[in-house]
Amino acid sequence: MASQSPDLNPIENLWQDLKIAVHRRSPSNLTELHLFRQEEWTNLSISRCAKLVETYPKRLAAVIAAKGGSTKEKVVPN
Repeated sequence: MASQSPDLNPIENLWQDLKIAVHRRSPSNLTELHLFRQEEWTNLSISRCAKLVETYPKRLAAVIAAKGGSTKEKVVPN
C-alpha cells in the first residue's frame, strides 16, 4: 500500500495556507467566500511554493523514517 502521508503532497500545505488566509478575512456569505478564496489563491507567494519544493527531500526522508506514516514534526517552514 502506498503512503497516505500529506507530508509528501505540497498542495496540502498550500490548501492550509489558503484556508487560514480566507478565514482571517471572515467572509459573511458564499459570494465573499468565493471572492476571498480567489484573491488569496492569487496572493500565494512564489517563494512559498519554491520553499515547498526545496524542502521535499527533507520531508521525504522524514516520511521514510516514519515508515510511510505521517510525520510528527513540522518539516516545512512557513
